[in-house]
Amino acid sequence: MPDADVDLTVVIPMYEEEEVLPLLVERLRPVADSWGVTYEVLCVDDGSTDATPVILQRLRREWPQVRVVRLRANAGHQAAISAGLARARGRWVVTIDADLQDPPEVIGEMLAVARGQRVDVVYGVREDRSSDTPFKRVTARAFYRSIRRLSDVDAHVDAGDFRLMSRATVDAVNALPEHHRVLRLVVPALGFPSASVGYRRAPRAAGDSKYPLGKMLRLSIDGVTGFSTAPLRFATWLGLLGGVAAIIVLAYALVAMLMGNTLPGWTSTVVIVSAVGAVQLLALGILGEYVGRTYSALQGRPSYFVAHDSLEAVGGVGGDAVGDTLGGPAGGAGVDAPVEDRGGPQTRT
Repeated sequence: MPDADVDLTVVIPMYEEEEVLPLLVERLRPVADSWGVTYEVLCVDDGSTDATPVILQRLRREWPQVRVVRLRANAGHQAAISAGLARARGRWVVTIDADLQDPPEVIGEMLAVARGQRVDVVYGVREDRSSDTPFKRVTARAFYRSIRRLSDVDAHVDAGDFRLMSRATVDAVNALPEHHRVLRLVVPALGFPSASVGYRRAPRAAGDSKYPLGKMLRLSIDGVTGFSTAPLRFATWLGLLGGVAAIIVLAYALVAMLMGNTLPGWTSTVVIVSAVGAVQLLALGILGEYVGRTYSALQGRPSYFVAHDSLEAVGGVGGDAVGDTLGGPAGGAGVDAPVEDRGGPQTRT
């Protein structure tokens, strides 16, 4: 939903960030006011259960450029960003996390680079990741390098979800029908002209990380299965290698039988059966990941539901009534308005 009056939208996904929100406002607001452009700060509350919603509503009254979109339930980091992109109005849109590991002071430089070099995407590249653990640094670089080898996506090794995008890029991302988006791979896959701005990644300003090891692994699996069929080919090669190994073992057994050197034994049998079984289970597991993605896409379930958008508040209790974004009459009051904005494929009439 572009708006000619908004030059820049800052999309900030957040989940239970009550501790870091005051620090974020303290740093972001003076920087935003110095950009010299019209802007909106689009805070996407991903179903927080702490004081985050209360703080955001208070902040909206104190900072006119703040806009709050609240999801009905926790949908995940990538889905929250997608919700923000779907509702961003700016000619340019920047996505940044609330934890202040990515400095908001760099946004102005990113906007200047985008305009000066006439590119559609400006990636924030982490030149100094000393604040991350060695394990995270090693695994992150291994993941991005693997993606670049397994697929045609030219993803930046040290770029995350801190990026500036043009309206054309945002519209292209919103038009994609796929579920389980990994935006740090989706955007480079578009192939739009891009540039980068380096920065030092800082420690988390407050609160706890919302990306534990389990979520990182899930994101990695979604990234690999969403952009590469190499794992399927890997399973095929394993099958071919297993067939070659079986032929070699068969030839050895025939020669041993002809020479009278056969001895009954269970060790070799157990090893061979176990190895073949392991390969089969691995191949089935890889195939299952792709089948699962296909099944999820066929179900067509939305990635998120929007419960409330402060921009659409037109009346009701506290002035927070919300209209149905898919067309129709206004809903009830407050964040309980029966609005369900589907993330993912939609058909509008």
